[in-house]
Amino acid sequence: MSMTALKGDAAFQARSLFRSLLRQSSQFAAYNFREYAKRRMRDAFREHATETEERRIQDLMQKGIRELQVMKRQTVVSQFFQLDRLVVEGGKSGKQTGDRNDIVRQTTE
Repeated sequence: MSMTALKGDAAFQARSLFRSLLRQSSQFAAYNFREYAKRRMRDAFREHATETEERRIQDLMQKGIRELQVMKRQTVVSQFFQLDRLVVEGGKSGKQTGDRNDIVRQTTE
């Protein structure tokens, strides 16, 4: 197997792992966990994008696979504890009104 084919295969595997991690991170029930997982994953891939040492790349790929397995378990657990959607997620619509600094959400239909 030529060296260029090996590099192309490693690049394909890295992109595949990136997509899998991104897809899995969107499965978190809580908005903050979803966004944190996406940000952490993107930052890690950007940090190691210029890595050229083959052994180091293999170690990083193994670490990424372990992180994916952990994330799969965490997303299953997070589904058990679903909370109301946050406003930034577009969960509720309407206007906020209230007296004495109380906020009452009224939906407009």
